[in-house]
Amino acid sequence: MLRVGAIVLAAGQSRRMGSAKQFLPLRGKPLFRHAVERAAACQLSPILLIGGEHSERLRQLTRDLPEVEVLDNREYATGMASSLRRGMEAVAGRVDAVLVFLADQPYVPDQVVQSLIQTYADHRAEGVKIVRPIYQNTAGHPVLFDAALLGEFTCVTGDQGGKDIIDKYKSHLKKVRFARADWNLDIDTPDDYCRVQQAILAEPCE
Repeated sequence: MLRVGAIVLAAGQSRRMGSAKQFLPLRGKPLFRHAVERAAACQLSPILLIGGEHSERLRQLTRDLPEVEVLDNREYATGMASSLRRGMEAVAGRVDAVLVFLADQPYVPDQVVQSLIQTYADHRAEGVKIVRPIYQNTAGHPVLFDAALLGEFTCVTGDQGGKDIIDKYKSHLKKVRFARADWNLDIDTPDDYCRVQQAILAEPCE
């Protein structure tokens, strides 16, 4: 049986939002919990939640989820890559593959996660090492990486995340297409947050 883990990136500084967006209330819970609970519902293990300056608050808000490990990224100010490095180091040797989630994307459904894992299971023997969702025509998250690539993340820097690795191993990439563009929604700015509340939740924007 495949061992598939999850890394949820929640250490961003939310500069465009102006406050810590991972804690914005959305459907009765902090924004980051949507990605964490999706990973838990899909029985991914381990689930590593990468925090920065707000790591302790993340711990407090996940006390009811013993399967979640909150890891500190003391280099969070240098960009997303530092969180990826932290997560990949911690998951090495524990999984066959790992899915990287963004804490500001609350609408990724179980269907996407399960399709990515199934695609990996079906094609790994052919050399597939990365599986990425395409929402309509836009690449998105979560992205699945084979354990053989975890060491590649020791060299990533800045805010590029895994883009360079995906480009380097594009011949080992499998794309899974979905018709729903809204599953790829992320929340970066106050306008994004208002738009999500109004259009999707039918809630008034404060």
